[in-house]
Amino acid sequence: MLSRHFLRAKVLQTIYSFKTAALVDESDAGKNFKYNVEHLNDLSALQMGCLRQFIHVNQLIIETGLKKMMPTFEEKNPSYRLVNNAFLNRLFENYSYRQQVENTVFPWELHEESFNQAFLNLKHTKRYAEYMALTTVSFEDEKRMALDLFKFLMNEETVRDIFQERSLWWDDDFDQMAQYTYALLKDLNDDFDESTPIPKVFDREAMKDIDDYNFARQLLIDTIKTMDGNEQIIRRHLKGWEFERVGLIDLIIINMAITEFTQCPTIPERVTIDECVELAKEFCGDKSRIFINGILEKIMIELRMSGKINKSGRGLFIPQDEEENFNPTNEQ
Repeated sequence: MLSRHFLRAKVLQTIYSFKTAALVDESDAGKNFKYNVEHLNDLSALQMGCLRQFIHVNQLIIETGLKKMMPTFEEKNPSYRLVNNAFLNRLFENYSYRQQVENTVFPWELHEESFNQAFLNLKHTKRYAEYMALTTVSFEDEKRMALDLFKFLMNEETVRDIFQERSLWWDDDFDQMAQYTYALLKDLNDDFDESTPIPKVFDREAMKDIDDYNFARQLLIDTIKTMDGNEQIIRRHLKGWEFERVGLIDLIIINMAITEFTQCPTIPERVTIDECVELAKEFCGDKSRIFINGILEKIMIELRMSGKINKSGRGLFIPQDEEENFNPTNEQ
């Protein structure tokens, strides 16, 4: 399910770590890349697990309020609507959900206060008030609230801090994984039950996931191997710039593009350039985007003229209708 654009971003991050952390060779970078991609499933599972933990804490808040010597009116008359949310309870009973969440070890009990605060914050939102004010609640209403709750939790600072403490890598991947996980939950039909499979964001048994992973891993290794040799190519097109002044991330993106130009025959050059420009926008900014776009156009022409670019199949061209609607973040 991971897009190639996202995997390219992971390649960029891994090469940056390789260059700055003095890893021994490209095999170390390959192991690092494999570890980080495979652990994205853990991040997604924990994001889904936030829903169950939030409802668990909501239940504890209700029980604590009922046990008070002098409870408030609200504490004496709690609403169980969110606790009894039909979509969420069906999700929590789902075998695939439980397998993913329970197989990812996490000390939820240490973070009850964070979810307690998250619940207090949720109560002040317009969406929660609208949900609680419904006179009749359909399953679609329940699902919509569950999805809104997931979005709320993924944007809740107290919850995000939990993940940041667990892994610094996850801080970079958190929003992208939240989007993937949200899509997985949204795709569940109204008739899903405990046996309905919930896909992983990276499935080691799915052919497309494996193909995309292998593409990205090979891109990583080939880029590292050829970076030194590409220096002269890059220097020839640095008009008004010194090679030493070019930022490391900019250089990595340019080298990734050269590798795709010369080593990936089925990917059109325009796709490669658009993807790299998107990476520059995400990791560097507008100045780098313009710089990288310009230099890649020149390098592409040089490599074409020298016969180093040999495309085949879909790599020969992008059909006109595809080119007009091309979105690099959705490139397959």
